[in-house]
Amino acid sequence: MLPPRPNGLQSSLFLASSDNHEPRMNSDQIRESPAESASSWPAIDAAAQMKHENQKVEDDYYEQSVTRGRSSANRISLLDIARERVDIISEQMYLLPNEYLDELKGRLRAMLEGNGSSQQRDEFMVLQRLVQRRSDLTAETLIKAHRVQLEIIVAIKSGIQFFLHQSMNLSQTALVEVFVYKRCRNIACQSQLPAEDCLCEICTNRKGFCSLCMCVICNKFDFDVNTCRWIGCDSCAHWTHTDCAIRDKQVGTGASSANGLGSAELQSRCRACNRTSELLGWVKDVFQHCAPTWDKESLLRELTVVSKIFRLSENTRGRQLFWKSEELIEKLKGGVAEAIASRSILSFLQELEMDSQKSSEAGINGRMMPPQEACSRIAEVVQEAVQKMEIVADEKMRMLKRARQALEACDHELEEKGKEVAELKLERQRKRQQIDELESVVRLKEAEADMFQLKADEARREADRLQRIALAKSGKSEEDYASSYLKQRLSEAEAERQFLFEKIKLQDQGSRSSQSNDMVDPPQALYTKIQEILKSV
Repeated sequence: MLPPRPNGLQSSLFLASSDNHEPRMNSDQIRESPAESASSWPAIDAAAQMKHENQKVEDDYYEQSVTRGRSSANRISLLDIARERVDIISEQMYLLPNEYLDELKGRLRAMLEGNGSSQQRDEFMVLQRLVQRRSDLTAETLIKAHRVQLEIIVAIKSGIQFFLHQSMNLSQTALVEVFVYKRCRNIACQSQLPAEDCLCEICTNRKGFCSLCMCVICNKFDFDVNTCRWIGCDSCAHWTHTDCAIRDKQVGTGASSANGLGSAELQSRCRACNRTSELLGWVKDVFQHCAPTWDKESLLRELTVVSKIFRLSENTRGRQLFWKSEELIEKLKGGVAEAIASRSILSFLQELEMDSQKSSEAGINGRMMPPQEACSRIAEVVQEAVQKMEIVADEKMRMLKRARQALEACDHELEEKGKEVAELKLERQRKRQQIDELESVVRLKEAEADMFQLKADEARREADRLQRIALAKSGKSEEDYASSYLKQRLSEAEAERQFLFEKIKLQDQGSRSSQSNDMVDPPQALYTKIQEILKSV
């Protein structure tokens, strides 16, 4: 019997974790490995190749889709890398900036992630066909390629996006060996092919197949170790997914010579060597080696796998293991500690092994069983069957009780939700009433504001009118003051003029006889002064 899973892969699990997840044993929480991406993008089969045989149509289609990301005519695209000569593209890539090369890798990585449209998938299929059809991509030409160019070509052919990741540290030679199927494409394995120089039909005929980490049915690989999800062949040490073996009808009942009686046991048939391996002992070995280290989720998952396997069993031991697995699954879901469940399944497997040894010894001795002992054995079998039926009935009753409790809880929750809905409706009505009140207050305030605005406009108009009146009155008062002032000045000037005229007359009369030739004529000076006075007025 093989060990649960080759532990040699455990030391290199971290290498293949492109998302920097810590690798864990027997956990589905590890993200799907790049290898799953590879299996999701399988090599194009004959039917697909016949469907896309016209190369010109493919190139035209891809020119319209992939090359739209090119920034300029002098820069290369994924299409150029997939179909042009290695040396020409290598020379051009050495001249390109690193930012553009990272953009190329990011574009291909987006196609491989599978989150885009179906058009991206079609674009990748065109690229993969172009790479697969080329005969010039040999180890001699690829060893001279640009590093990014080689990573893109290997990623296109294998469909594994990890070859585009920044943390990928494989050498140029290792990448070339992966491309030419001389090295395992699983980053966690990296074994030389064929692994361990295996010369079986599968290892020699399947290109890129690694018997150490890949399933002989689906060719996929993952990072599950110490688990019942992988079945190993006792003869050739090839591995198969449990689900693949069940789906491909490689698990069934067959004659076993392990107990010396040739009884029917559940067995797995290896696709590589066509030999069978007994599954009950394999499950016992896995649980004995690994169950003490499993957490609750892992134990529940492994019991589910065992239940799925031994549901197909037709013999007593297999059915008992199936019933025990179902029982422990229900107990774990009900809150039983994983340590108790682990000890229970291990004790049960040991009891099955002891019963098998006792049956084998009884068969080897070949003695005739007395009637009384036979009746006792029959009674024991009947009693055991009755106990099993009682256990099943109890389980059904517990399930029915849990269902009723769940229904009552749902009814209670429904009532609570109804009350919450009623409260929400009342709260909504209160809020609506408050909103209406606030709207009425707002309308009142708006009416008051309009009224005050009207009064303010009227006051502004009245102020303008009073200002105009004040200005008019101010101008009229100034005019009246100026008029009165002028009249007063005019009367003063007239009085002064009259005084001067009188003075002139007196001077004319008194100075006609005594005026000398050198004196200025007084009347003329007086006339000049009168004119100045009149001008000033």
